[in-house]
Amino acid sequence: MPSWLRDPSLYELEINSLFRELKNHGVSTKEYDVILSRIAKLQTMEHHTKSSVSKDTLAIVTANLLVIFMIIKHEHVNVITSRAMNLIMKPR
Repeated sequence: MPSWLRDPSLYELEINSLFRELKNHGVSTKEYDVILSRIAKLQTMEHHTKSSVSKDTLAIVTANLLVIFMIIKHEHVNVITSRAMNLIMKPR
Protein backbone atom coordinates (compact mmCIF):
# COMPACT_ATOMS: atom_id res chain seq x y z
CA MET A 1 0.00 0.00 0.00
CA PRO A 2 1.43 3.41 -0.86
CA SER A 3 2.51 5.53 2.08
CA TRP A 4 0.08 8.33 1.18
CA LEU A 5 -2.94 5.97 1.50
CA ARG A 6 -2.24 4.64 4.99
CA ASP A 7 -2.71 6.46 8.29
CA PRO A 8 0.41 8.28 9.48
CA SER A 9 2.34 6.69 12.32
CA LEU A 10 3.10 8.47 15.58
CA TYR A 11 6.63 8.98 14.32
CA GLU A 12 5.41 10.71 11.15
CA LEU A 13 2.99 12.86 13.11
CA GLU A 14 5.77 14.00 15.46
CA ILE A 15 8.15 14.79 12.59
CA ASN A 16 5.42 16.79 10.81
CA SER A 17 4.67 18.66 14.03
CA LEU A 18 8.33 19.58 14.44
CA PHE A 19 8.58 20.80 10.85
CA ARG A 20 5.49 22.99 11.34
CA GLU A 21 7.04 24.39 14.52
CA LEU A 22 10.28 25.02 12.64
CA LYS A 23 8.47 27.46 10.32
CA ASN A 24 7.62 29.69 13.32
CA HIS A 25 11.26 30.38 14.19
CA GLY A 26 14.02 32.21 12.41
CA VAL A 27 17.05 30.32 11.16
CA SER A 28 19.43 32.07 13.54
CA THR A 29 17.41 31.44 16.74
CA LYS A 30 18.25 28.94 19.46
CA GLU A 31 14.80 27.32 19.19
CA TYR A 32 15.44 26.57 15.51
CA ASP A 33 18.62 24.66 16.42
CA VAL A 34 16.83 22.76 19.20
CA ILE A 35 14.02 21.69 16.86
CA LEU A 36 16.52 20.64 14.18
CA SER A 37 18.38 18.47 16.69
CA ARG A 38 15.10 16.82 17.74
CA ILE A 39 14.28 16.07 14.11
CA ALA A 40 17.75 14.59 13.61
CA LYS A 41 17.35 12.39 16.70
CA LEU A 42 13.96 11.15 15.51
CA GLN A 43 15.33 10.36 12.07
CA THR A 44 18.21 8.32 13.51
CA MET A 45 15.71 6.48 15.73
CA GLU A 46 13.67 5.54 12.67
CA HIS A 47 16.69 4.00 10.94
CA HIS A 48 17.54 1.94 14.04
CA THR A 49 14.01 0.65 14.63
CA LYS A 50 13.36 -0.52 11.09
CA SER A 51 14.43 -4.11 10.79
CA SER A 52 13.68 -6.68 8.20
CA VAL A 53 14.13 -10.41 8.15
CA SER A 54 16.81 -11.58 5.76
CA LYS A 55 16.01 -13.96 2.93
CA ASP A 56 18.34 -16.56 4.45
CA THR A 57 16.38 -16.56 7.69
CA LEU A 58 13.08 -16.89 5.83
CA ALA A 59 14.48 -19.84 3.86
CA ILE A 60 15.63 -21.60 7.04
CA VAL A 61 12.30 -21.09 8.79
CA THR A 62 10.38 -22.28 5.72
CA ALA A 63 12.56 -25.39 5.41
CA ASN A 64 12.12 -26.19 9.12
CA LEU A 65 8.35 -25.84 8.87
CA LEU A 66 8.34 -28.09 5.80
CA VAL A 67 10.34 -30.76 7.65
CA ILE A 68 7.99 -30.59 10.64
CA PHE A 69 5.00 -30.92 8.33
CA MET A 70 6.58 -33.93 6.57
CA ILE A 71 7.30 -35.67 9.89
CA ILE A 72 3.75 -35.12 11.14
CA LYS A 73 2.32 -36.36 7.82
CA HIS A 74 4.53 -39.46 7.93
CA GLU A 75 3.50 -40.25 11.50
CA HIS A 76 -0.14 -39.84 10.54
CA VAL A 77 0.10 -42.20 7.53
CA ASN A 78 2.56 -44.76 8.93
CA VAL A 79 1.62 -45.81 12.43
CA ILE A 80 4.46 -46.99 14.64
CA THR A 81 3.95 -50.71 15.34
CA SER A 82 4.72 -52.50 18.58
CA ARG A 83 7.80 -54.16 17.01
CA ALA A 84 9.22 -50.78 16.07
CA MET A 85 8.70 -49.52 19.61
CA ASN A 86 11.02 -52.30 20.90
CA LEU A 87 13.86 -50.93 18.77
CA ILE A 88 13.69 -47.55 20.48
CA MET A 89 16.18 -47.18 23.31
CA LYS A 90 14.48 -46.72 26.64
CA PRO A 91 15.96 -44.55 29.39
CA ARG A 92 17.27 -46.44 32.42
